[in-house]
Amino acid sequence: MPAILAPHSYRTAPRGPVVCVVMDGVGIGKGDHGDAVAQAHTPTLAHLRTLPSYRQLKAHGRGVGMPSDADMGNSEVGHNALGAGRIFDQGAKLVARAIADGSIFESRGWRAAITRVAKSGEPLHFLGLLSDGNVHSHIDHLFALLRRAAAERVPKVRVHVLLDGRDVPGRSALGYVARLEGVLAELRAQGCDAAIASGGGRMRITMDRYEADWGMVERGWNVHVHGLARPFASATQAITTSYAESDADDQYLPEFVIVDAAGQPIGRIHDGAAVILFNFRGDRAIEISKAFEREEFTAFARGPRPDVFFCGMMQYDGDELVPESFLVAPPAIDRTMGELLGLAGRRQLAIAETQKYGHVTYFWNGNRSGKFDDAKETYIDIASDSRPFQERPWMKAAEVTDALIDAITSSPYDFVRVNYANGDMVGHTGLFEPARLAVECVDLCVGRLLVAVRKLGGVLVVTADHGNADQMIDVEKDGTERPRTSHSLNPVPFVIADDREPGGGPRLRTDTGPEPASLGNVAATCLELLGFTPPDDYLPSLLLPR
Repeated sequence: MPAILAPHSYRTAPRGPVVCVVMDGVGIGKGDHGDAVAQAHTPTLAHLRTLPSYRQLKAHGRGVGMPSDADMGNSEVGHNALGAGRIFDQGAKLVARAIADGSIFESRGWRAAITRVAKSGEPLHFLGLLSDGNVHSHIDHLFALLRRAAAERVPKVRVHVLLDGRDVPGRSALGYVARLEGVLAELRAQGCDAAIASGGGRMRITMDRYEADWGMVERGWNVHVHGLARPFASATQAITTSYAESDADDQYLPEFVIVDAAGQPIGRIHDGAAVILFNFRGDRAIEISKAFEREEFTAFARGPRPDVFFCGMMQYDGDELVPESFLVAPPAIDRTMGELLGLAGRRQLAIAETQKYGHVTYFWNGNRSGKFDDAKETYIDIASDSRPFQERPWMKAAEVTDALIDAITSSPYDFVRVNYANGDMVGHTGLFEPARLAVECVDLCVGRLLVAVRKLGGVLVVTADHGNADQMIDVEKDGTERPRTSHSLNPVPFVIADDREPGGGPRLRTDTGPEPASLGNVAATCLELLGFTPPDDYLPSLLLPR
């Protein structure tokens, strides 16, 4: 049982709420022509940068639990760190370690999958995001699983590839497919019937999240399970054809199936098969997992549901136990700020539009989907648009702000967390002008929120979970520029607007320990602003001791 928070020796809570704003994907870039944050008109951020509490935080690599500092941060690990106040080894690192020490192949999930196909003769199916973005998956993890399957004499393997173009360059799928085909050829040389069976863009099929668009999952189900899509002789042919027919990047490419000489799909999922979803990140894996596992299921008509053994790379939701079987245990994140504030009897509000709703709830709470105290916690989900983000760069930021201001002016909340999705979701399109407009919209909304919080005598904390819109262009070695659709490795802003302090904000410490200050320092800072002493094992508060 977590200990109840102790009062701080001299800090007291403000009269109004402490509101923590996460400007998703709004990092601190180079200020060049590819930096949509710097090029945007942002008077609110310009004002906040003048406060004595402004500084930068690390939001990538080891600073958020990724394997190395070459790894981008992402919304999952960013919000885990923000809510937990500590840095936990994340999915990418845990899976790599389990592969290196072999424990993944001794897991119940792996052994059950191998046993199922050994008895049935059906293929072992692998489904997941084919890239090395290391945000949802890593292609090297897939290769390790494939090679082990062949070593254990699995007779038939089928791979269902979800094309990225979001955490990696926009049109990079052919390179990843070529690498996969090389490994599959290696398996075939060992006597394993191994091939790509189906695929499509990650924002077109299978990888919906927060039940924003079950139609994506339905399309993926029909492709992977029933083989219903445009037929091609190979994944390479499918991708090159799509490139020729539209200007869409990989993430939006239409679904396809691979067929044999008779025109029949080579990888339908039948009774007796085993399916391994090799994504390690949970938010875009939960819905397809439920489609495979749940007997009672009403999101869409599945048709005949095959009797298969289904297994995730990790368990994606520990509360709902989705999926039931998995290869690697997820990080055990305990005693989050939300839980501690709940035990202390503080009223909390979490709000975002659907695209990021789970980030201020599920991920913030340490991969827990439920509330800690129904009576004292309020979660507000503002339904996202279904239109392409570049066509609506403002998204639902205004509606989120309206609802948030209405909530805090009508009810006494102690702590509020809000996510503005624009910088990230529009940044992923790789389109500079929509990204610039997205940042300007967020700036306007933060300005409105700043005024409202000040009127209530509250404190506004502003930061981001990772960079994205701050780097919209990549420069090749030969000087060629291309749009960037993935997150950046840049730091993110952090600032506290508190009218109780001289200059409008507190002074911050620069000595946070052996590691640079990161998102993990935010929880202790917010707890101090609320008048509590942070737990001893939390990363230290950024507030300068008096």
